[in-house]
Amino acid sequence: MSRTIQVEHHAGWARIRIVRPEKRNALDRATRLALGAAIADFGPSTRAVVLTGTDTSFCAGLDLKERAVEVAAGNSDTAGEEAIALNVAIRAHRAIFIAGVNGLALGGGMTLVNTCDLAIAAEDAAFGTPEIGFGAYASMAGPTARLLLNRKRAGWLLLTGERISAATAFDWGLVNEVIPGTDLEARCAELAARIAVFDPVALTAIKTSLDAVPGAATNWQQALVYGQGVNAEIRGASAGSRDEPPSLPHPSRQE
Repeated sequence: MSRTIQVEHHAGWARIRIVRPEKRNALDRATRLALGAAIADFGPSTRAVVLTGTDTSFCAGLDLKERAVEVAAGNSDTAGEEAIALNVAIRAHRAIFIAGVNGLALGGGMTLVNTCDLAIAAEDAAFGTPEIGFGAYASMAGPTARLLLNRKRAGWLLLTGERISAATAFDWGLVNEVIPGTDLEARCAELAARIAVFDPVALTAIKTSLDAVPGAATNWQQALVYGQGVNAEIRGASAGSRDEPPSLPHPSRQE
């Protein structure tokens, strides 16, 4: 395991902490790969995962200095591919991921917040996509923010490069709660422990449904039929396979 992350195991849930405070918890290759490995290692007994940072930063995005050095040396630029794989792993995992946003969440760090299922932010946290200042597009935070925000709000982040406060992020729907920073770890632990007692099949099914609707369900009937199908799959799971995710119906199925 990389020295740049810490993994704590609790009853039914876990906490992953990014530990690169001197780099504002930016994701270098070692950290990206370590996070992916830690996530892959969580078994069915881990039903919730808190992802957080260290000191005053949640995550300042990808480690651009490392990336520049590697490109200058003629090495393949795989940072984007690795970051995509990390975020897809979070989204695809059966556990519910909670972002404990303890400070700055910039670029790829904001992407992690967007990717997590729930997010709680400290009052002094801030969010932004500074890439426009480098003449670039926020290639991961931009699309994921646009999936969550209306065009004007996503445009504000992407076109101005200005950071928004935790209060604004809450108002826009990027985070679920804003609390004093001194209470953040306890609140995340409380929420993770609460989620960890719920039925694992139901948790996974509901997590999957959050992307399936409205992503594929295009009208009310499809959405309602899909919801009935999800519950049918949950009820149909045998007692001996409750740790296995159900085979969910597609929202467009009319059955």
